[in-house]
Amino acid sequence: MSRDDVLRYSQTVCDGLRDDDDGVRREVLAHAGNRWSLGVIHTLGVYGQLRHTEIGRRMHGVTQRMLTRTLRHLERDGLVVRYDFEEIVPHVEYALSDTGLELLVRMVPLWTWVVENANKFRTAREAFDRDYPGEKP
Repeated sequence: MSRDDVLRYSQTVCDGLRDDDDGVRREVLAHAGNRWSLGVIHTLGVYGQLRHTEIGRRMHGVTQRMLTRTLRHLERDGLVVRYDFEEIVPHVEYALSDTGLELLVRMVPLWTWVVENANKFRTAREAFDRDYPGEKP
């Protein structure tokens, strides 16, 4: 794909986000791209269907409140499926939906790119901080 093709395609995608009357595209992009949502998607993709506490154990640093909130957002958008076994002692499990799995598959190349370019980011940050001391974004 040529540079011009990439730029045209990028503009088409941006136009789609701009023409989003109800905001759903922008909202999904914002929360599906955040740290905890990506962590849940990754965890369910790697370990399969899990209970809330099992997800939390595999995600270092997430609070129970944040995990619950994240799961609800992901479920609302159809990225995660909630299974309620309707037992006397509540038993609920979560799994990726087909759409959630598709998101995971599409995120892996981006994660790979970030990992492969981490040293370039560090170098750029060091240069910026040296050239503009005290102006960190």
